Amino acid sequence: MNRIVILLTTVVLAFSAMAQNTAESFSAGAEQALAASEYVKARYLYLQAFNAFQKRGDIEKAIPAAVNVAALYHRENYYKEAFDILNSADAMLTAKEDETGNAMPALRYQLARERQKMYLKLRKSDRAAEQLERMKSWANQASDSLLTIDLLAASAQQYYMFGESEKGDAAVNKLIALYENKSDFDNAGKCYKDLIDMASRTGNARLISRTYDRYISWADSVAKVKSDTRAASLEQQLEQAEVEIADRDSSLTVKKTIIGALCVLAAILAAALVFGAIVLLRYIALNRRQKKQIEAAHAQNMIKTRFISNISAQLGPTLDTLPSDLPGVAALREFTGQIQEFSDLEATVADIYPTEPSDLTKFCQGLADGIKSKVRSDVRIVVDAPKVSAPLSEEPLTRVIGHILDNAAIYTPEGGKISLEAKKRGPHNFQFIITNTGEPIPPEQAATLFQPFSSVHDLTQGTGLGLPICSLLTAKMNGTLSLDESYTGGARFVIQLRP
Repeated sequence: MNRIVILLTTVVLAFSAMAQNTAESFSAGAEQALAASEYVKARYLYLQAFNAFQKRGDIEKAIPAAVNVAALYHRENYYKEAFDILNSADAMLTAKEDETGNAMPALRYQLARERQKMYLKLRKSDRAAEQLERMKSWANQASDSLLTIDLLAASAQQYYMFGESEKGDAAVNKLIALYENKSDFDNAGKCYKDLIDMASRTGNARLISRTYDRYISWADSVAKVKSDTRAASLEQQLEQAEVEIADRDSSLTVKKTIIGALCVLAAILAAALVFGAIVLLRYIALNRRQKKQIEAAHAQNMIKTRFISNISAQLGPTLDTLPSDLPGVAALREFTGQIQEFSDLEATVADIYPTEPSDLTKFCQGLADGIKSKVRSDVRIVVDAPKVSAPLSEEPLTRVIGHILDNAAIYTPEGGKISLEAKKRGPHNFQFIITNTGEPIPPEQAATLFQPFSSVHDLTQGTGLGLPICSLLTAKMNGTLSLDESYTGGARFVIQLRP
């Protein structure tokens, strides 16, 4: 029995180490999915990255991941989920500041900026104004020039959107002045073009006309400045050339000095070329090392996956030597099997399950019938599904909904109610909602409901891997599984699919 405990502890520790190392992998995978316009996959991977970074206390990487999750949520008008993830990140940041005693205004700014974008999209001027004031405070505290530029652009966008043209002009003037002081005319021109593009997208004809006129006037003045500067430079070069010619004609010594200076310049250029070549070679070598490190990290993850698989397989023969009627033995068998399945699903999360047309009404009714024998007396089971055909992956979806319904049957008291709803939200958007009455899930459990090994379990009372496995199965159906924490009459799970 001690041998089993040691092997099981080894599995859990190895799996935890692998989860920490995969935080960067989740983030990199999310960026690749986002570049390929695979928004649901990107959102899922950013969420996993946020959870992993949060677990190991890496606040600098966790906050940007949370902001990306929120942006992808409200991109599809899931504002509640977007605000929830930002609130979670806010709480994490507050705890970190309390722990270290150091304010982190740059990270605070990112969260406020994302909220402002959502309120602009919702056209809530008062809430957007609140966020803008917070952004100004965080940007001032951070003293970061990039945040200052972003703040001015965000201010101009908000003021113009809500008809405060004078304030918008003032923000744009400050932003253009920053670029002009650096003679960065290209970025100044881009700023004007971005404003024209924003006005076009929002249908603000007055702003289009106003910004375009200012842009034309500014472009003409910049062209004149460039022309004057170029003419002055050419004139200066001409004067220098005339002096040089006069000097050459007057003295052979001056000619030798010029030749010597040219030789020195050639030597400097040669040295610069050698230095540039050294820097380039070092850069190439660094890229090669980084590539090898990435390959090594990938190979290490594969080794850990195989290790977990081998440990699970090795536990089988050992467990077969023990009496099968012991509850602890049966629980360990189930646990090792679920560990193996979770590892396999996580390794293939990018592989989407195929779908086939299914009758929603028949599918949902069949799932409801399957738990009739498991519920307490007087518990009502209600099915609400439209008579339409939907492309579904029936086998994994049956497992996910069936697991949630089985839990509902356990926790729904006598005289309670269990409901299964199916809704068609669009041509490629389907939703399944499973609700049961009774005691709601405690907040401390809800926060880690879909995370494996988040707490210690008595394996005879359940492994705690059921919902994490369901979450991965849903991801492989190009969907998400979440708990509706706003529902307080019991528990409500929402499955969102986009086959």
